[in-house]
Formats: sequence, structure tokens, C-alpha cells
Amino acid sequence: MINGLGILGWGVGGIESEAVMLGQPVSLTLPQVVGCKLVGSVNPLTTSIDIVLGITKHLRQAGIAGKFVEFFGPGVSQLSAPDRTTIANMCPEYSATVSFFPVDQVTLKHFKRTNFTQEKLELLESYMKAVKLFRNYEDPSEDPEYSEVIEINLSSMVPHVSGPKRPQDRVVVSSMKEDFQSCLDEKVGFKGFNISKEKQETRVPFRHCGQEYELAHGSVVIAAVISCTNNCNPSVMLTAGLLAKKAVEAGLVVKPYIRTSLAPGSGMVTHYLSTSGVLPYLNQLGFEVIGYGCATCVGNTAPLPEAVVDAIKQGDLVACSVLSGNRHFEGRLCDCVRANYLASPPLVVAYAIAGTVGIDFEHEPLGVTPDGKQVYLRDIWPSREEIQQTEEDTIISSIFKDLRGRMEKGNTFWNNIECPDSVLFPWDHKSTYICSPCFFSKLSKDVPPPQSIENAHALLFLGDKVTTDHISPAGSIARASAAAKYLLSKRLTPREFNSYGARRGNDAVMTRGTFASIKLQNRFIGKPGPKTLHIPSGQTLDVFEAAERYQRDGIPLIILAGKDYGSGNSRDWVAKGPYLLGVRAVIAESFEKLHKNQLVGMGIIPLEFLPGQNANSLELSGKEKFTITLPETLFERESLREQLTVKTSQGKSFFVTARLDTEMDVIFFRHGGLLRYVARTFL
Repeated sequence: MINGLGILGWGVGGIESEAVMLGQPVSLTLPQVVGCKLVGSVNPLTTSIDIVLGITKHLRQAGIAGKFVEFFGPGVSQLSAPDRTTIANMCPEYSATVSFFPVDQVTLKHFKRTNFTQEKLELLESYMKAVKLFRNYEDPSEDPEYSEVIEINLSSMVPHVSGPKRPQDRVVVSSMKEDFQSCLDEKVGFKGFNISKEKQETRVPFRHCGQEYELAHGSVVIAAVISCTNNCNPSVMLTAGLLAKKAVEAGLVVKPYIRTSLAPGSGMVTHYLSTSGVLPYLNQLGFEVIGYGCATCVGNTAPLPEAVVDAIKQGDLVACSVLSGNRHFEGRLCDCVRANYLASPPLVVAYAIAGTVGIDFEHEPLGVTPDGKQVYLRDIWPSREEIQQTEEDTIISSIFKDLRGRMEKGNTFWNNIECPDSVLFPWDHKSTYICSPCFFSKLSKDVPPPQSIENAHALLFLGDKVTTDHISPAGSIARASAAAKYLLSKRLTPREFNSYGARRGNDAVMTRGTFASIKLQNRFIGKPGPKTLHIPSGQTLDVFEAAERYQRDGIPLIILAGKDYGSGNSRDWVAKGPYLLGVRAVIAESFEKLHKNQLVGMGIIPLEFLPGQNANSLELSGKEKFTITLPETLFERESLREQLTVKTSQGKSFFVTARLDTEMDVIFFRHGGLLRYVARTFL
């Protein structure tokens, strides 16, 4: 977010951040800087999330992976500081390293509103102008030269949602009903569900809280208003609150079986929603504060009512969730909810009231009042002037001053935490949450000689767009999973399982959770699920169980994949998990940059097929044995992106490129990973 305020910064993987805390540098190749020129005027009904999703789609199509993006042009001056931070925060979704907005008068105005002193503001402005980093977006003579320029017209941005499976698949709200219908028709893929025509009209009745209801394809069962990341902008949260107020006053309600929630990014959001007077109306519609930080969007949500789950399964329904987060990969929120849409907070409230995504807001009523009056979305959508006035009356500098004072004091619970006096962490061997990690077992001071990968089997044979959610789920722990079996062996009940995200300090749980996504598409199996083929025996097993057998027999493992392997948000367990499963290499058509770095950081070598080649063109079945020779030259600092030879047990051989892109990559890999490299510095 800081990039929206003229402060350059970018995210790194969990493994890299751990190394930095231990004194190691972060390395990167010198990036290209892409100029994104914004022109045109913003539509009055367009929210910041609409602009964010529009820019995300444009830039993802432009192919800017690993590059820096800087925004310029007259359109930038129309965007508020919160708009800019919202846009900057979404750069991982279009695979850029940074999305940057230079400082201008709008930035200074924001700092003034957030309680900066006049002295600090004058110093900041003087300094930025002196070093020529202050920008007048209306003056084209100040535009820098870029590696390339992409132009986006803000006038083309209209209200959108994004889904049903990926954040880059935008849908114009006015076409939502038609688009969802096409998703039912299309074959299973990034957009389709392949529901036959005769089953598309299925409706399943059920009882909830003593009342009769029914579900159909497109029924909304989860609606989550989340203000972190791409919806940190106060204007969109206040818009949701004002819409809720008008809806309640009109007599509209949300059906009680819909799992509604409000997860503010901070106490500040709750403060201004309360101060503006809209929080009680959100509460009346079921959007009550459930906590702060990551919640619904990582699967940390209360389970759906059993009657709802049974109805979905009975009718094999494509039930829907609508949330204002920034990620919604299939199966992440709830394993029985197949269609998940990102939307602005006010649209989340609107779809919750409608109870379905199969609605044309322009021509169909949002709901009906108790006296039979039809209410359309346009009837309760607040005007831009109303939103701006509420924001000006509510978001004032005194709030930030008060919040800063409370942050410095802390709170009673935090201040009263008892800390042990020991230098080393006192491990509790009975804990199922935090366990002593096993990454440093058998660690010697001397760096071992390089070892080639001989007669390896493929643990998984994957396709394109394998996300970090597929590799290391963060959501709930399924009752039939390998992780669940482990927790049951520790005498925990299913209600005590919690989520993978909560148990990320336990390597036994997280290793069993690696590739445990119910939506994992493994070509060895042919259907979604956390299963794979144990090639020597021909048995279909849980991924963890198969890996355990391979390790017991001393067989190294590789993974075959397609394009954009490891896309999505960064988590250290997306590399730690495969490492503990015994994976030595991943051969893919391309890698997401952060994930590539994480693999190197755990001593797993990322290998890319040569351009134009992939597993299909090379006629690989995945059931061969693979031998990858790692020559001594690979471990020389000057040897970057060296081509290696892969030989199969079927007599085929092909070249791959070792994605060791920097000198530090080479050093880390030779040590068996970044963590082991850092640990050796203490021996």
C-alpha cells in the first residue's frame, strides 16, 4: 500500500523475510519499469475496487510479470490517496513487483488529514521537489521515460465483479446474470462448471431456523465485507454502510442462512463506520464485526448451516460467495462453494440482499418490502456527493491522533503477556500449534558436494495456473484429510482442528496439508482432489502418503507443471511443504517470481522447459523416471540460468533452464536453501 503514497517497497516471500531478520540481504535482478498512463474521467458510479479490477485485468494481459509499474498521466490526479494505495496493493494479482505512484499535492493533502504537522509537510514537499520526485500529473513535460508504456482509459471502468474462480476474470455487473449462465454451460475450467441443461433448473428446499427456503444454482450462501487490502479505502466501506442504511429503511432483509460477516482491516474502520452512524444498519443485515485481519478470504469463517450444505450436495449446486477481498481461488472459502466473486463492499451487501448472483440489477428488483413494493439497486445506491460528504465529516485528523495514542499505550491483554526469561524458545512438546522445526536436522558446518537427481519419480503432474492455494491451502482442515488424521491421533476433535493458517507453526500438519486442496487438478488422477498416483505400486493415495512411501524407499521426487506455477499470494509453506515431502525439483513452463525465489530458498531447483516446449510437446507421461545432472559449473557464481539435461527412463532427453537468476540464488541453492545457509553462519 505504501507505494500509493510515493514510498517504494515490495513484498518478499516468508523465507526471504526470515533471512532478512537474521541479517541477510534481499537480491533481485534490475527490473524494467513500465509506465501505466491513466487518461479519461472516472464514472460517478465506479468505486475504487472497479478501477482496481479493471487495471488488474489490463496489466495481467500486458504480461508485466516481475516488472516495476509506475502510474502517470492526467487520470492519476483524479484518484484519491486511498484509491492509489488500493491499486498499488493489488500488484501481486497482475504479477508486477511494484505499482508506484509518485508524490503530488493529493499525497500531501492525505498526510495533512492524517495528522502530519505543517512543518513535516513543508519539509517533505521541499525535499521531494529538490530531488525531482514531486509530480504534477497534468504536466506531460514531467513524464519520465519508461521501458514501455501502457495506456488505460478510466472512462471505460464500470462496476465489475471478478470471478468465479480467478481475480483477473472480470464481469460487468450489468452482464452478471448472463455470464453466470454461460459459466454453468461451459466445460469445467477457469470459468465453467459444465452443468447439463436439465439440471440447471434444480431447486432444493430446506428448513432453517423453522422457516422454509430453497437453493438453486447461483444462490449466495457467503457474503463477506472485508476492508483489508484492496478495500482499505474508506469511501467504499462508507458506501456499503450507506447502502445498508437505505436498505434497512426500505424494509429489505438478508436471508438468515447466508453466512454474512464484516472483517475490518483495523479498528480504525470500525471507528469511522460507527462514528458515521452506519454500523448499526450493517449489523441489522447480518454484517457484524467478526474480528480483524485475515478471515473469510483465507477460509477462516464459521461453517455453513448443515441444512445449507446438505442442500448444496443434494442438488450438486453451484453455490456462490461474494466477498470484498482480493483473492478467491476455488475451494478457498468453503469446499462446497464452487463460485466465488470479488466485489466492492456495497455490491457484497446488494448481492446478499438479492440472495443470488443471477440477477440483472438494472431490470430486476433487489428485493420486495413487506408491503409488496419492489426496490431496485438504484433506489438505495448513495450518490457520490453523499459519500464524499460523509467521508469528510467522519475521517478527520483527530481520529488518527487518537488512534496513534492508543497504539503507543497498547492494550491490557498485550501488556500483561508473561514472557519467559530464557534465551532460547521454550518448546512445548505437547503443542499441536507450535513445534520445533525439522529444517535443520543433519545440518553440518561444511557445505556438502552437489548431488544430481537420479531416477526421480513425478509426485504430481500438474497443468497451468497452479496457485499457492493449490500447493498449501490456508483454509479449514477437511475431516478426511491427512492432516485431520494426524490431529485425531493427538486426541483432538474435528471442532478443534482450526485451519491450516492457524497451525502453520506445526510442520507435521503443514506437510500433510501440502497439495491437500480439493481443487487440485492432477493429471495422474483425472479429477480434482488431493490424490496422486504412487507409480511403483500403481495405487492412488493421498499426496502425503505417496510422498512418505517414496521417501521410505529413498526415491527423490520432482513435480511437472505448466505455466505460471505458484501464482497467488506468498506463503513460506508453499516451498517448505514440498521440501519436506522430498521434492528436489519443479519442472514448469514458467514460474511466478516470488514462488520461484521461495523454491530456491528451500533448496528446490526451479527448472523451466525451453520456449515452445512443455510436457505435452515432449510426450511425457509423467510416469517415467527422471535423471537431472547438476554439473559443477552450476554452482559457480557466474553461472546463471544454465541449461541442464533431463534424461528419462524411456530414453528421451530434453533441455531445461535452471532458474537460478542471481548470485545469491546460486549460493542459497548450493547450501540446500536460504535457511540452511543462514544457519551455517551461526555454526
